[in-house]
Amino acid sequence: MGEQHTVKFPQEVIDEYASLGVDLPALFSAGHLGTRMGVQILEASPDRVVGTMPVEGNTQPYGLLHGGASAVLAETLGSVGSMLHGGASRIAVGVDLNCTHHRGVRSGLVTGVATPLHRGRSTATYEIAISDEQGRRVCSARLTCVLREVTPDEGKRMASLG
Repeated sequence: MGEQHTVKFPQEVIDEYASLGVDLPALFSAGHLGTRMGVQILEASPDRVVGTMPVEGNTQPYGLLHGGASAVLAETLGSVGSMLHGGASRIAVGVDLNCTHHRGVRSGLVTGVATPLHRGRSTATYEIAISDEQGRRVCSARLTCVLREVTPDEGKRMASLG
């Protein structure tokens, strides 16, 4: 769960962050919660974000994948897409998440794919499809993020981390 891997970013995204002194691939992670849950981002661009999460360790008392775990995966992927759409000068903040759970999963890995429904100047909305290892839809989610300007303190913090 804690193993390091490299996320595939488009070169123009890497270059944009590098121009601000931020090494995006070195900085990037699924966050503390995503890491605890085993979320791994495999591919990330404003057009498509792909990530996985193990079912084991993320179940409810009946042994099924917890709906909240699916929500964490969905919000992580949609937030990454929103962040990349907003660019290095903006921060994406989730303001609305909804999830419809279609089927239970007891084991294996689930994969989420986030694609944009709307990418505007101040908001971004992504649809996230989560599927099991047989390709069956487990959850459909939608996340809307507000895009706000990075404050000088946030910019300094990002540069110091990368």
